[in-house]
Amino acid sequence: MRALVILLPALAMLAACDSFFAAPEDRPVSAQDFPRPDRPVSEVVSNQFSNEDARDERGEAQAVMDMADITEGMTVADIGAGEGYYTVRLAARVGDDGRVLAQDIDRDALERLGRRVERERLENISIKLGEPDNPQLPTDSFDRIFLVHMYHEVTEPYAFLWRMWPALAEGGQIIVVDVDRPTNRHGIPPKLLFCEFEAIGYKLVEFVERPDLKGYFARFERGDTRSEPDIIEACSNG
Repeated sequence: MRALVILLPALAMLAACDSFFAAPEDRPVSAQDFPRPDRPVSEVVSNQFSNEDARDERGEAQAVMDMADITEGMTVADIGAGEGYYTVRLAARVGDDGRVLAQDIDRDALERLGRRVERERLENISIKLGEPDNPQLPTDSFDRIFLVHMYHEVTEPYAFLWRMWPALAEGGQIIVVDVDRPTNRHGIPPKLLFCEFEAIGYKLVEFVERPDLKGYFARFERGDTRSEPDIIEACSNG
């Protein structure tokens, strides 16, 4: 009995220690200087390229690349590249003198994309693993950054967009294609999208609703200054 009496306080102290050293929030430590987004986040879905023929039939990639003014020699990042639907088409558009960086947080998808790149001998494509709050892009590198049907899956949008800022080259732009519906239904309302980008310091330069893309097209550029993390306020999802 005496041993049990001694053991119970010891267990209580151990539990208290565990709570003390546990992470204060269910977020990456590297994101905790930024506000938590006021919105649910869609689960990441598989981007299998079995539906590529259907997407090409409606001219999706060609339309988006035309609107984004993609030309030979450009350097483009395809964030959330998945199986590479946009990656391989961007590579063909920018040509041998251009470069495409395919990034995703899904290691398995990138391995499959790597095999595709090797099989199709696409020598102007690089592949990089990203993080939920950091696209891990080299600085001063990209004429365009594509976020196509994936931004609503970003769990830490303020940290993510803040760390993306230095990757744009002079005059570089971020291209967003998404759907006007709640974020937990694989879309994001345009007003919420605009607010989250503007909170970092980006400015909207074009917005077009495109039924043929089953969504909308938005183009952003860097503004005059990037907001410091401690002054960023989360946008209301109301």
